[in-house]
Amino acid sequence: MIVDKIDISIKKTAESNLSKLDTSRLPFGKTFSDHMFVADYANGAWTNYRIEPYGKLEFSPSCLVFHYGQAIFEGMKAYRTIDNKVALFRPEANIARFNKSAQRMCMPEVPDELFMEALKKLVEIDSEWVPKGENNSLYIRPFMIATDEYLGVKASEKYKFIIVTGPVGPYYTEPVKVCIETKYTRAFEGGTGFAKAAGNYAATLLSAKRATLNGYTQMVWTDAFEHNYIEEAGTMNMMFVIDNVLITPPLSTTILAGVTRDSVIKLAKELNYKVEERKIGVMEIVSAASEGRLQEAFGTGTAATIAQICLINYEGKDIVLPMNETTNALSNSIAKHLSNIRTGVVPDTNHWLTYVN
Repeated sequence: MIVDKIDISIKKTAESNLSKLDTSRLPFGKTFSDHMFVADYANGAWTNYRIEPYGKLEFSPSCLVFHYGQAIFEGMKAYRTIDNKVALFRPEANIARFNKSAQRMCMPEVPDELFMEALKKLVEIDSEWVPKGENNSLYIRPFMIATDEYLGVKASEKYKFIIVTGPVGPYYTEPVKVCIETKYTRAFEGGTGFAKAAGNYAATLLSAKRATLNGYTQMVWTDAFEHNYIEEAGTMNMMFVIDNVLITPPLSTTILAGVTRDSVIKLAKELNYKVEERKIGVMEIVSAASEGRLQEAFGTGTAATIAQICLINYEGKDIVLPMNETTNALSNSIAKHLSNIRTGVVPDTNHWLTYVN
């Protein structure tokens, strides 16, 4: 991969929108910071690195991204620590996953050093946008799209890599209700399910919309062949606590390798919880619930962080999970510990934080 010297030009906005920000009300994904990072790929090299005011982009109608779907993205966060510093959470893991997605979608990788420098410089410039508060953060959305102007089916030779950011509160403000999908399929072995590709999400929207209309928050996807095994939810990896054991499906080409998932597993082991990464059948969940052995169910993801599940629907029947001060001990403990690491309350012994200033 050819990369020019990392010399990022900076053009700051003439008028910041920060004064318009209501930090007491931060809906997810609707507010954006003042600036964005942009880089262009052509002739086998990344060039023209720049930070400029957040704004609209202009593309030709024949850009390949509009026709053949070469588009990938990441989701990551920056946090304000208790000593008022700004830190990225595990950016190296997101960079590695982004480039793994790029490989699968026949797109150029973004060199690690360019990606990291772009992240740090952009977040540093817009550091005042990083909100305070235990459940608040600066959401960061890096993405890449194909920009060749051509209508033949082929991999593009030109791309744009862009990073935008925005302050957010919690993705879910209360426990979620999920519905297990037994008809449609999100991913299959050998496909693109492990990549953070835009098309993967488009394929889930019909089921998700139907679930929402029926009062559920998320779909839980099952295997493509029999619909017998749990895979992941629309925005989250899935975890269950049965008989005091934390169980989560193993990674495969159909499941996204969640950074939060990995963090939760590591922390659970550090806190002496037993963890199993294995296939988990839908009927195992149903049976455990009916026998009172399903103690917790929750999802993990950058946006959701840890989203506790209060209801699981399977084949028209609702399985209600107890929600009170004595339940969800494991997920509550890990969620609190994660928050304390991200905000500098406890030592970052895993070296997950990268400070931007």
